[in-house]
Amino acid sequence: MPPTEIIFSIEESPGGGFQARALGFSIFTEADSLDELKTMIRDAVSCHFDPSEKPSVIRLHMVRDEVIPA
Repeated sequence: MPPTEIIFSIEESPGGGFQARALGFSIFTEADSLDELKTMIRDAVSCHFDPSEKPSVIRLHMVRDEVIPA
């Protein structure tokens, strides 16, 4: 049964921009802005799945690492 949704973990790239990795699938992409990243994710999902097996929802999970003084 094809998945109904796919989840991507989104992180800021060390050199600037953003990177996205699909959870449970071998899909990775990156871009300079969040809007561009969303486009790249849609393209990557379309390339990875056959049209009949493509998930209907793409969920983005934003991960932010922040260090504060103790």
